[in-house]
Amino acid sequence: MTFALYSLQVAPLVVFRQDRNSSFLSSNSDSNQKSKMHVSMTMQTDGASTNIHTSHNKIPHVLTVAGSDSGSGAGIQADLKACAARRVYCSTVITAVTAQNTVGVQGVNIMPEDFVAEQLRSVLSDMHVDVVKTGMLPSLNILKVLCQNLREFPVKALVVDPVMVSTSGDVLAGPSVLAGFREELLPMADIVTPNIKEASALLNNVPLKSVSDMRDAAKLIHELGPRNVLVKGGDLPDSLDSIDVFFDGEEFYELCSLRVNTRNTHGTGCTLASSIAAELAKGSSMLSAVKVAKRYVETALNYSKDLLIGNGAQGPFDHFLALKNITQNSCRQDRFNPNDLLLYAVTDSSMNRKWGHSIAEAVRAAVEGGATIVQLREKDAETRDFVDAAKVCLEICHSFRVPLLINDRIDVALACNADGVHVGQSDMPTHLARSLLGPEKIIGVSCKTPEQAEQAWIDGADYIGCGGVYPTNTKANNRTIGLDGLREVCQASKLPVVAIGGIGLSNAGAVMESVPNLKGVAVVSALFDRECVLSETRNLHAVIREAALSRK
Repeated sequence: MTFALYSLQVAPLVVFRQDRNSSFLSSNSDSNQKSKMHVSMTMQTDGASTNIHTSHNKIPHVLTVAGSDSGSGAGIQADLKACAARRVYCSTVITAVTAQNTVGVQGVNIMPEDFVAEQLRSVLSDMHVDVVKTGMLPSLNILKVLCQNLREFPVKALVVDPVMVSTSGDVLAGPSVLAGFREELLPMADIVTPNIKEASALLNNVPLKSVSDMRDAAKLIHELGPRNVLVKGGDLPDSLDSIDVFFDGEEFYELCSLRVNTRNTHGTGCTLASSIAAELAKGSSMLSAVKVAKRYVETALNYSKDLLIGNGAQGPFDHFLALKNITQNSCRQDRFNPNDLLLYAVTDSSMNRKWGHSIAEAVRAAVEGGATIVQLREKDAETRDFVDAAKVCLEICHSFRVPLLINDRIDVALACNADGVHVGQSDMPTHLARSLLGPEKIIGVSCKTPEQAEQAWIDGADYIGCGGVYPTNTKANNRTIGLDGLREVCQASKLPVVAIGGIGLSNAGAVMESVPNLKGVAVVSALFDRECVLSETRNLHAVIREAALSRK
């Protein structure tokens, strides 16, 4: 990202007025578009005034209010790294300076409350904060100062990480602060993210020993005022998985991930809360933000499990694994962008043979023509040949920054390091595919009903392929659902939907226009059962793009 600084060579008074209709937060996290902030500058010179109107991209902005960690594993430092990794601007208000390392906390120096207030006012009055995330609030007066400033300068969301005890056991907040959480801060919070010890402390030391206890705790904490509660189960005894319980006041969701065996867990709570704040600042819904943040932390933990920093029992982890992945030919900085579903090309080995195309030639022609995502569906290929061809196709797709998925064959996806897989209802269960592939890979699921779509979302899928919409020759005895069935799934699905089945140049535009929230169309024959894949893809891409734009 490039920042340009423009200097006006004038000495007169410059008055900035912000357009009241400006949006500080992108309204749709699934879009690559960024909201614009319009500024009117009035320059007064020699009694005359000149209006200059300009605009620039508004960057999602998180303010973290927390303590500084000299070891840089948790606190302000973890918040800064997490927000940077999620590509969100992060400003800071420091409530305390700690002396700590991988062994523990050796000292805490609490900031004067009037200076904390001065920091808050400096940022909130000027920098258009979207989301505030809190960490260590070491005194009741600092907590009260924060609440007062939030009432004076409202933000779109407040994420509260109730830091009370460090993982090494050091007490970071006393009983008065605990009372302040319950009485003042939690009623203002959009989400609170306690671990088991913190949840127990908020509920007067009620013991939490099971997922059922966590559900009860989430409900009781919700009654204290926050709109959403995430009770983190990473420290749950005798649990093979890491299970967090999310409660939105109506429904419970158990978010399960593999437990990573590592000492490098220092700062996971801070990082999770900051990542949630970052996704909310981008415009994500609350549950989506929680799921993305949880996957990010799990991936970072797994990536950093063998990192060796310090001599203590708890080391930090690497927030910037994505930067290293990019240098290793990673396709994109984002794990998954629903806009990639616009023109979804699905290969077919028999069609390639019919027209004398190799799979690599067909894929290159498709991405050059405008395919936004590619799925390799090669039912006849031997595994070794499939893996070799997939590696070549992956290089082609990544050179165009297009993700490549493998149909069904998770073994092939792992062997070639593809961006993900697409599975059907009779293939490997989605939750098992997720556990094998990890949180950063893309998983799509074929669905025909809202119930299947709901299950796909629960199991951790990223998108749904819905169809067949119309009859097709590529799948025998495939029940069609028509446009009505497609609309029903799209309306019910919490995941982005791409339509598939019998769609081509003649009807793709009508399908896109008739289903407003459809993300794209997936095609096989319309691209690959043609002599010139490149021209067919260009023509179809133009039709789909025009139809998508006409809906806005």
